[in-house]
Amino acid sequence: MLEKIRESAQGPWAMVVIALIVLSFVFAGVGSYLTGSTDDSAAVVNGDPISVSTLERAYQNERARIENQFGEGVAGLFANPEYLQEFRAGVLDKLIGDKLVEQKARELGLRVSDQQIRDAIRMMPEFQVGGQFNNDRYLAIVQQAGFQPNSFRDYLRAEMTREQLARALTASEFALPEEVSRTNQLQGQTRDIQLVNISADDFAQGVEVTADEINAYYQANLNQYDTQERVALAFVDLRVDDLVDEVSVSDEEVTEYYALNERNYLSEEQRRVSHILVEFGEDESAAKAQAEALLERVQGGEDFAAIAEAESADTFSAENGGDLDFISRGIMDESFEAAAFELNAVGDVSDVVESEFGFHIIKLTDIKPEVVTPLEDVRAEIVAELKRDKAMELYFARQQSMAELAFEIPDTLTDVAGAVGGTVQETALFTRDSAPAIVNFPQVTAIAFSEELIEDRVNSDVIEINDERVMVVRVIKHEAERTKSLDEVSEQIESQLAAEKAQQQALEFADNLLAKVKEGSEIDDELAEKSLSWEQVEKLNRFDSSIGSNVVEQAFMLGLGSGESATTVAKADGNVALIQLVDVHAPQTLESAQSDALKERLAQSISQSNYQSFVSALRSEADVVISAR
Repeated sequence: MLEKIRESAQGPWAMVVIALIVLSFVFAGVGSYLTGSTDDSAAVVNGDPISVSTLERAYQNERARIENQFGEGVAGLFANPEYLQEFRAGVLDKLIGDKLVEQKARELGLRVSDQQIRDAIRMMPEFQVGGQFNNDRYLAIVQQAGFQPNSFRDYLRAEMTREQLARALTASEFALPEEVSRTNQLQGQTRDIQLVNISADDFAQGVEVTADEINAYYQANLNQYDTQERVALAFVDLRVDDLVDEVSVSDEEVTEYYALNERNYLSEEQRRVSHILVEFGEDESAAKAQAEALLERVQGGEDFAAIAEAESADTFSAENGGDLDFISRGIMDESFEAAAFELNAVGDVSDVVESEFGFHIIKLTDIKPEVVTPLEDVRAEIVAELKRDKAMELYFARQQSMAELAFEIPDTLTDVAGAVGGTVQETALFTRDSAPAIVNFPQVTAIAFSEELIEDRVNSDVIEINDERVMVVRVIKHEAERTKSLDEVSEQIESQLAAEKAQQQALEFADNLLAKVKEGSEIDDELAEKSLSWEQVEKLNRFDSSIGSNVVEQAFMLGLGSGESATTVAKADGNVALIQLVDVHAPQTLESAQSDALKERLAQSISQSNYQSFVSALRSEADVVISAR
């Protein structure tokens, strides 16, 4: 069984999927995940904790993914405390499921080989330059994420082990030919129907709605007439972007900036090095002696790359003769870096160098010298930078003026707007969950519905939207939460009840026609009296919504040649339809490619369902304690 699981999770495609999953965590800064955290646990799964920081990272990642996919339209949802709580709970449930699968994988004894780890790392696009794996970039990124190369590989191994089981469970599902055929028969079937569309308006004239009926409906549905609290805002908006055009930069300032920041326009010297690593092991003295022996072989004329490939403990670089590609200062271990940059000429080899990873022998194989970018090549960049800096200075000065005037003259925003060269803008009334995009920020909506702004009608403090944007707001109109009175909604209820009664009368008329149709009688005369007629619809499919989704649904529930070949439908638009099934057409036999595509979709659907069932089964038997959501 385990061998089949391992085989199903092999292959380059699976490695790419795993790589992308893992990188989503790496770039959220999961170095602390590996080394542990002092945070309280958000949950404990069979004694294995999920830290609050892990939950927070997963929440931020998922929220960012949702916002990137759907844009500003979801901002209002995340401003809703109830939705936010449900969203976080869903993220935690996902983490708990992942933890359970990880534990099960360990229990089954699943393993990931060093070769699989190397393949996964090489295939991650984040570690590639020009489509090729770049060891320098790899080292820089994993260290930025809080890892050392070895610890990152350990973390990756744990993640890939869990994904190995998850992938095996989902990839092992399949759909039988009979299932494919039956699904095609159901999904691809079309039907010919005839229908009569009966307008409820034709029955509205004789409808009467009494005051007692209106009152009874109102009392039974009071919650429908509860209104949410609403406010309308006036606000002054200040952004750095709007101030850039107000400032200018002289040539002297550009020249001075370039001179003071010349190091920023240097392409630092880079050195390409290869190394041979001997890890400390249990006997550090023996390791050092081994390294010195290898150095003697190199100095004796043996090929450095061949020795590295055969002897280096860094198996990843050993495959390339110990090559680490180009490195810059500040990337490698301090002692390693010092030795590498002390080598004078290409081909020079260092003495044995000790680092936290072990003993190294380093060979210099190439040098990219330091290069200075001319002022004219970066002038536009410097001008933009200086203008941005000046705009920021102006921004902070005006922000201070905003704060002072908003406090000193609390009953108007006119002076605030004048001080920053802006205008007072206004919104229409909105609820907590429906703020216009221009003020739809949690920090704004929170203060907008505060007692201070509503009761005292004063200006807010300066509200920081982000590092380069602030607002001052005030409430100019407020509507408290309340239940609308019967007088306010009486006409609405009367119209609704009248429409329902008219539809009911239309449905009774349709049911009388249906009874005659089932008896085999003609109904042309009855239709003519109402200026109605049969409409023919041919080759109707299950996904056609042009005649109404509930009409289509009923049409596919009818049986040809039976007593249930006709029915009536109360349509969603308030009207009624009489439907009769005329003929049923089987779909064409699928071509090979179509059949394969449908088989794959079915298998994916089955696998997803079964995987969720698997996780649910693990959770039903697990000891899960949730302390935070």
